[in-house]
Amino acid sequence: MTFVIGDACIKCKLTDCVEVCPVDCFYEGPNMLVIHPDECIDCALCEPECPVNAIFSEDELPPDQEEFLDLNAELAEVWPNIAEKKDALPDELEWREVPNKLKYLER
Repeated sequence: MTFVIGDACIKCKLTDCVEVCPVDCFYEGPNMLVIHPDECIDCALCEPECPVNAIFSEDELPPDQEEFLDLNAELAEVWPNIAEKKDALPDELEWREVPNKLKYLER
């Protein structure tokens, strides 16, 4: 099983979760993070660290976030690995409560 980063991460890309990951399974895109499903050990350390509640256990993935399971797997293969916390995006506070942000995903 894996954890999945969903819609709420887009345009926020907060990296608090990255710091606690014992296996460095996070990958960074221009405006979102993803988790590599083959590297995640299901430790659940990242989930409570996400300030925008964008991380879900695969077996608790809400129906409106299901497409992010495949999206995380796909993008983790092409985006670079991230293992240390970085500064937030400059306008992330404006995007925290915005729903349905998939159209804003930058690949």
